[in-house]
Amino acid sequence: MPMSTRVFVGCCGFPVNRATYMTHLDVVEIQRTFYSLPQVRTVQRWREAARPGFYYTMKAWQLITHPASSPTYRRLREPLTGPRDAYGYFRPTNEVWHAWERTREIAEILGAEWIIFQCPRSFTPTDEHVENLRAFFRRIERGAWRLGWEPRGDWPDDLVRDLCRELDLVHVVDPFVRLPVTEEVVYFRLHGIGSYRYRYTEADLQRLRTWVQAYPETWVLFNNVSMWEDARAFLALWRSSLSAVTP
Repeated sequence: MPMSTRVFVGCCGFPVNRATYMTHLDVVEIQRTFYSLPQVRTVQRWREAARPGFYYTMKAWQLITHPASSPTYRRLREPLTGPRDAYGYFRPTNEVWHAWERTREIAEILGAEWIIFQCPRSFTPTDEHVENLRAFFRRIERGAWRLGWEPRGDWPDDLVRDLCRELDLVHVVDPFVRLPVTEEVVYFRLHGIGSYRYRYTEADLQRLRTWVQAYPETWVLFNNVSMWEDARAFLALWRSSLSAVTP
């Protein structure tokens, strides 16, 4: 299989201080934007602190993807202004659309390379959910960022593939759970095998390297308790493999 030409390795959130992080890794996925959107001046500081060649990705606000019954709403810092059943699941409501407009504003200020839409397992492939997804992504304005969709639960590969092609989305996956159905660019989110507390072994990272080699461009974001150590270990492994094939 062809060696991937572009690989970006990082963590979901800053597990160490930003200056140290940016010395070693080239991308971070901002988690905070999922729970509650930060203030504009905070995002401006994040952007100004980034060195040249450093990338931000971010999760879309949970008000777009998750219903108000989700336990993640406990971390929402502002009160809901509409009925609780107006939020989440890409519903065609003013509340979801307003949440997108505010997410888009943050992405523009941040200079985000990606916006990741992580869905709960309760977002199942029903006709209503599929139609909500279609209507939402057909309506939004496309910015400079790429859009990643992380479905959970029992979504058939053929349906995910068709929706990603139709809506210009990248299938976001944990490769230790399932492999993506999109091919040119992939975005891996590694949540730990079976548990957030899992630490990836050398054999796991070798296996991950094999998957990464299959794609022209791969983004690898660790989201487990040892994400800092695992991201650096995988990046070192990847660089050593490049050195091995360089004449």
